[in-house]
Amino acid sequence: MDGTQAIILTIITASTPLLLAAIGELVVERSGVLNLGVEGMMVMGAVCGFATAYTTGSPTLGIFAGIMAGIGMAFIFAFMTQTLVSNQVATGLALTLLGLGLSGLIGESFVGLPGVKLVPVSIPLLSDIPFIGRILFGQDILVYASIALVIATTYVLFKTRVGLIIRAVGDNHHSAHSLGYNVIMVRYACILFGGACAGLSGAYLSLAYTPQWIENMTAGRGWIALALVVFATWLPKRLAIGAYLFGTVWIMGLYVQAQGLGIPSQFLSSLPYLVTIIALVIISGNKTLTRVNTPACIGQSFVPDR
Repeated sequence: MDGTQAIILTIITASTPLLLAAIGELVVERSGVLNLGVEGMMVMGAVCGFATAYTTGSPTLGIFAGIMAGIGMAFIFAFMTQTLVSNQVATGLALTLLGLGLSGLIGESFVGLPGVKLVPVSIPLLSDIPFIGRILFGQDILVYASIALVIATTYVLFKTRVGLIIRAVGDNHHSAHSLGYNVIMVRYACILFGGACAGLSGAYLSLAYTPQWIENMTAGRGWIALALVVFATWLPKRLAIGAYLFGTVWIMGLYVQAQGLGIPSQFLSSLPYLVTIIALVIISGNKTLTRVNTPACIGQSFVPDR
């Protein structure tokens, strides 16, 4: 029972950064913008969160620093793509390269230092319930925040006027502009929200998942978050399921490797990425499902005076 509980707890911590980064990217893509810089924003959130928490001794300030780092990187992307109308794909890739290089420079002096771990929340009585108590009521605050973000995003996108505007901008930016909506500002806001989520995801990695700084510690999670949005067909509820599914694959690969079953470790380490490819192939085969939910203007630049 204790072993099963430990595996479930590890799966939750492995899934949370994927969910945080992916929910932000989902909102970005719903507004018609494709930001491939999630990996770069995550790794900057990780290094800035760790550095701030280490120097101040406060994981709360570390979380705030991670969010601000993600927003800063996202602002660069927004300015380049929305104001200067650069190519979104090329700019996103450049943002990832910038984040990886800059994080290595910033974090050089922090490699190998002990981190400040984010303390889990313990709800009296409830967290003492056998087996499920620690799983449901003994997580850190960011696990609960990720679930709350999924619920809030679902409500805002599909039950409010703000969500209707975001989806309208993503589906037909010219029509939204003709109705008087500021397409550029809507996309700016969505991009910055996505950056905040990616930075928060990175801070979670260096403050909760593995409280230390290692260069390139995101290890491709930003790319998996991008794939999760497509896997979920741009729906937040499916995104949550997908994040926990991928987190399970990630941890079970490590668990099987630890059991010494003779399976090559390289194959087990590649399992999350193989599952990502397989999932994308399966989803792409359902043309109706992807056509219904895919934002029609995704990746397309908008210039009001053209």
